[in-house]
Amino acid sequence: MPLDALGREHPPHDGVPRIVSLVPSLTELVCDLGLADSLVGRTGFCVHPKEKLRRVPKVGGTKDVKLDVLRQLAPTHVIADIDENRREAVEAIMEFVPHVVVVHPQTVDDNLGLYALLGGIFRREADAARLAAEFSTARCELAAVSATLPREAVLYPIWREPWMTVRRDTYISSMLAAAGWDTLPAEAPARFPQFAWDAPWLNDVARVLLPSEPYVFSARDMAEVAALAQRPVTRIDGEMVSWYGSRAIAGLRYLAELRQQLV
Repeated sequence: MPLDALGREHPPHDGVPRIVSLVPSLTELVCDLGLADSLVGRTGFCVHPKEKLRRVPKVGGTKDVKLDVLRQLAPTHVIADIDENRREAVEAIMEFVPHVVVVHPQTVDDNLGLYALLGGIFRREADAARLAAEFSTARCELAAVSATLPREAVLYPIWREPWMTVRRDTYISSMLAAAGWDTLPAEAPARFPQFAWDAPWLNDVARVLLPSEPYVFSARDMAEVAALAQRPVTRIDGEMVSWYGSRAIAGLRYLAELRQQLV
């Protein structure tokens, strides 16, 4: 029986499920598993695939879920993530939703378990197997590219004022490592640590990768970062690096192409 990130069992569902997804990348994965018609709720940040989500009601944001709205939708399943959603909200949802599936992918290869988990719960094993095969192919393609190039230490800012980045035990860092980009700092007390531009470890950074989300860095921000870092700065699609699930397949191929462009 499938187990989620909290070790909770979720038996395969009989009948037509009513799914609410509280995570953008999981909403996309639900649709790519052929379950778009079973999606009855989403957050305002769940925007892909656009056409399929037009009819799906919003239940607030990832951090401010409107419990009263969610309750009215009478879901059989709510899908949440440890990093994306507030613990107190998820615990409150568990009081009135039969099945709350909590995930916490931290490495690139955790996507395979994610496909199997949701595919097993919603009896979409064939679709999950298809995604797993596509993922494995893309993973091998990226490995072949990165094996021919020297590894680089990179800084990946995710916020400004305060400046924040990622620690190596995050999904983002794992995706970048698969491409041969090792994030700094190597260690930090928080998974998403704040940093100052005079930190000694910045001397080892070879390149700054400036993502499109969660903070929307502008061209002006890019110029500021280049001046502060005194290193090459490359814009990068944040969705391709931070969205797990089915988007990881495109993300791996995106990183392979980008890595080759920056040789």
